[in-house]
Amino acid sequence: MNIEPGPRMFDRMAQVIRETGAGWVYADAVGHPRIDYQSGSIRDSFDFGPVVAVSVQVARQSGIDSTWKWGGLYDLRLRISEKHAIVRIPEPLYSASMLDARPTGQKQFDYVDPRNRDYQIEMERIATAHLKRIGAWMQPHFENVPAAAETFPVKASVVIPVRNRERTILDAVQSALVQSADFDFNVIVVDNHSTDRTTEILRGIGDSRVRHIVPDRRGLGIGGCWNEAIYSMECGQYAVQLDSDDLYLNDGVLRRIVAELEAGPYAMVIGSYTMVDFSLNEIPPGLIDHREWSRDNGRNNALRVNGLGAPRAFNTAVLRRIGFPNVSYGEDYAVALRISRDYEIARIYESVYLCRRWEGNSDSALPLEVANRYDLYKDWLRTIEIQARMRR
Repeated sequence: MNIEPGPRMFDRMAQVIRETGAGWVYADAVGHPRIDYQSGSIRDSFDFGPVVAVSVQVARQSGIDSTWKWGGLYDLRLRISEKHAIVRIPEPLYSASMLDARPTGQKQFDYVDPRNRDYQIEMERIATAHLKRIGAWMQPHFENVPAAAETFPVKASVVIPVRNRERTILDAVQSALVQSADFDFNVIVVDNHSTDRTTEILRGIGDSRVRHIVPDRRGLGIGGCWNEAIYSMECGQYAVQLDSDDLYLNDGVLRRIVAELEAGPYAMVIGSYTMVDFSLNEIPPGLIDHREWSRDNGRNNALRVNGLGAPRAFNTAVLRRIGFPNVSYGEDYAVALRISRDYEIARIYESVYLCRRWEGNSDSALPLEVANRYDLYKDWLRTIEIQARMRR
């Protein structure tokens, strides 16, 4: 990486440390703004850029652990953040070439790549120690899932939010309709005012199990579409995710997921998926099974990573108490964090889902401005969750 310091980069960073008492300072680069640090910015992937300034006095007071193989700087940053500010200077103090030029759709899976397993274990240990020091770590003690006080029209509902997916929506719906189960289920498709042929295709499906909902309100995010489904009278006892460009692996997936939900019983179950191209050919990194999850520490490590996997399935009665935020990125992460605070989340480590990666994916190659906005929002979700856990 080539770095060209601006004329006052060193002076400016030192000045901000002196005047704010910060322990750690970072800055924007030319053409590359960054986001502000907050207490929920505990992920090891936070983008500080290639230049940071650290107060030597604060670093010595915070303690430096030399035993880490990869995470020494990560550990120091978290220790500093516990008692001192980490400050962003929203000024382009230098220019630098891009360290990792891969699109966002590729970088987001680094933390589940088996080749990075030892690295991730070390990062989890560091983050867990930080949560313990600030009083936000939670033991593996879980509340019982309450019995539903309401009746449901079917055992399960496959929920598909969709907008403008004329190339994939029929495949998705059919992969739900062919499910073989010994219970009643329906497919709730929330059509978010599509402007292509999606609505026409849905209206042409001649199966009474399909509930085609077009919300009265415009401008809903994916989370808002989920709320339309789970609060509707059509929703079943369990709500099971299926994205509009993805497919279930076979006709036994719904039965497998519902059996897992009832085995606990659990408030939420998360499966594993295989990455495929548009033609359903497997592509790297292949199976995404989130083996980093553990019963003992999953709810804590969830605060470090950026996602928990798919497909996701919920106990509808529990989900209705929480609801989804009306956004189109991080809505599932928000709900999973909140559920994990109270309840145990079950995992299925075998692939049950085909996740298509193609040019139509909303997160395949995000512009920097959008990626920053998404990262800032997820950090905020973590901030709120950490505060709630500290209060508990």
